[in-house]
Amino acid sequence: MILKIEDLVSSYGVIRALKGVSLEVKEGELVSLLGANGAGKSTLLKSIIGMVKINSGHIRYEGKEITGLPASRIINNGISIVPEGRKIFADMSVADNLELGSFSRKPDKALDKQILETVYEFFPRLYERRNQMGGLLSGGEQQMLAIGRAMMSNPRLLLMDEPSMGLAPLVVEEVFAVIRKLKATGVTILLVEQNASMALEVSDRAYVLSTGNIVDQDTSENMKKKNSLVEAYLGGGNKED
Repeated sequence: MILKIEDLVSSYGVIRALKGVSLEVKEGELVSLLGANGAGKSTLLKSIIGMVKINSGHIRYEGKEITGLPASRIINNGISIVPEGRKIFADMSVADNLELGSFSRKPDKALDKQILETVYEFFPRLYERRNQMGGLLSGGEQQMLAIGRAMMSNPRLLLMDEPSMGLAPLVVEEVFAVIRKLKATGVTILLVEQNASMALEVSDRAYVLSTGNIVDQDTSENMKKKNSLVEAYLGGGNKED
């Protein structure tokens, strides 16, 4: 088991965002966490990487307790995140943004070169724009850059927070094609996504989160058949980029 969360309670000040969440992610799996805006999905990812106050419960990564550790230590242990809103460095080039992604692991020029080649293979447009400032990229290209930057850390567990948000349908298809490729490389992925249909197409299992509570879990194939549940907790698609 690469990730095991038990009875996790997390808060923003006096607001309790997670109310006893438990979930598991096995090595090599792609697990989707589904839910409407405000359900607590992003809070869960931020709790995993040490960016939200944890009141109680446990987070274990590769069998070791990481609950409450500083974010730097957690990320250095092989967890990487593609954050909501991309958060690329607008005044840095595409190449420099990607280089930053490797800083969380031991220096290894051969590995850097190997992963960078893979990133450019997955995202040819990033290669074409490698000398361009990040802030001049389109929204879809910035999302590709955010994923590529996370890949550069060579993560064993990749957290993805709403990768389709704000993207045009054709770009969403492209992003999810890359997620499939990432899964095929053996990377374990926990995917937070409001677009339920796309997430269930690429994932092995899924959890549904509502107002800080897990309300259902099943294989993705079985979850597709639960139309009433999906409609009750999930909602809309994507806006044009």
